[in-house]
Amino acid sequence: MRSLTQDDSHIFVRHAQIAEEIDRILDLAMQVYKTFGFSDFMARISVRDPKNPDKYMGDPKNWDRAEAALIAAVKKRDMPHFDGEGEAAFYGPKIDIVVKDALGREWQLTTCQLDFVQPENFTLRYIDEQGKEDRPAVLHVAILGSVDRFMAILIEQYGGAFPLWLAPVQTVVVPIAERHNSKAAEIMMQLREMGIRAEVDTRSQPMQAKVRDHTLQKVPYLAIIGDTEINSNTVSVRTRRGENLKDILLKDFQAKLVTEIETKAIS
Repeated sequence: MRSLTQDDSHIFVRHAQIAEEIDRILDLAMQVYKTFGFSDFMARISVRDPKNPDKYMGDPKNWDRAEAALIAAVKKRDMPHFDGEGEAAFYGPKIDIVVKDALGREWQLTTCQLDFVQPENFTLRYIDEQGKEDRPAVLHVAILGSVDRFMAILIEQYGGAFPLWLAPVQTVVVPIAERHNSKAAEIMMQLREMGIRAEVDTRSQPMQAKVRDHTLQKVPYLAIIGDTEINSNTVSVRTRRGENLKDILLKDFQAKLVTEIETKAIS
């Protein structure tokens, strides 16, 4: 790999805002995990080594408040956690969230790292309500970490069988015979106009072979079109699990897709 993309951000806060901002960051992380279908995770809270206090830069009182804020934010959510005593960086404590995928492997995703030193290095300051200068703190935050690595984790999590909203191809329209190709292409265009990632398979192969190919590709839904479906304005739907949903009105199938995508259902 020549490069990677990281969803790293730097949030400048007053010391009194640290606890509130950590709460917001954890809320965002929980929302992201729920959306992507991760439910097994724990937090590692990296704090100072009490036996080596001279190792850490910054005001010890700020450290006390920051560590308390990190611990309180995690406990507030009843999140499994452990304290990494002595694992804090010299410039601030942090929270790392470790997620288990469907195969039980652990991945560190979210990081919330407090930094008391960079504001000193860059002489950062703001004017408070009393008109006095004060020094902010910085939160280094990544929710997914490396986006490239997160994509690999998602592929492993779902074994390539992504929920509909994540699937690269959401629906393939499969005509039974060549005479059904034009109607199949018309349905595909209707789906695309609705924002659905749809394709049509007009290859000169038996319909069963097409169904098998796209099932192996883990496409969530196949919409099969023949004479019966054209005459009744329906589709015969087959899921990648092999379920057959016959005689669904085209408009009802379209509505089903839209609802499942908008709600980000994990199926």
